[in-house]
Amino acid sequence: MAKGKTRNHALVETDGSLAPPAKDSVIEIRSGASDSMPLSFSLNGRLISVQLPPCTTLAELLRQRLGLTGTKIGCDRGACSACTVWLDGQVAASCMTFALDVRGRHVTTIEGLAGAGKLHPVQEAFVEHDALQCGFCTPGMVMSCAALVEHKPDCTLEDVKTAISGHLCRCGTYPNIFKATLAAASVRRAAGSVSDE
Repeated sequence: MAKGKTRNHALVETDGSLAPPAKDSVIEIRSGASDSMPLSFSLNGRLISVQLPPCTTLAELLRQRLGLTGTKIGCDRGACSACTVWLDGQVAASCMTFALDVRGRHVTTIEGLAGAGKLHPVQEAFVEHDALQCGFCTPGMVMSCAALVEHKPDCTLEDVKTAISGHLCRCGTYPNIFKATLAAASVRRAAGSVSDE
């Protein structure tokens, strides 16, 4: 292990940028810990290979080792949903998911939600409808709302309330989050009807 590194540090073999990765590019991270285990998975369309202790959570891997700090750790016990990511397209609490459980799977974080230099409709709607204040809960909230819009573009207010029922927003932006998500769903429906023609 490199001098000054602890078992929770890793040697990252990348160009160091957080720009959207090219498809099929690979990041390799090695840890010198003797109890480390290999893990390979897809992260925001990029293949990741790491060696890590088995007790590492997905949230810890994303934030501490990969530098993707959009995923927040609020309660660290799955009660606030600040750590929400997509696991194979479904919402998941990354603080409650062991990193080894994502082996061979697809993980999408807030950093990977936008595509081709354009924000996801939910991200755009959150800005347009002022659906954030301090911003701490925003990444997790956006991930849950975007999953709802992707899976059910004809969602109702009740669907939105259900989708974010596990989220804690201390600033109380819920009314604007509802408006933003319904607006994004409307955009998604309109885009779907255009592509169907």
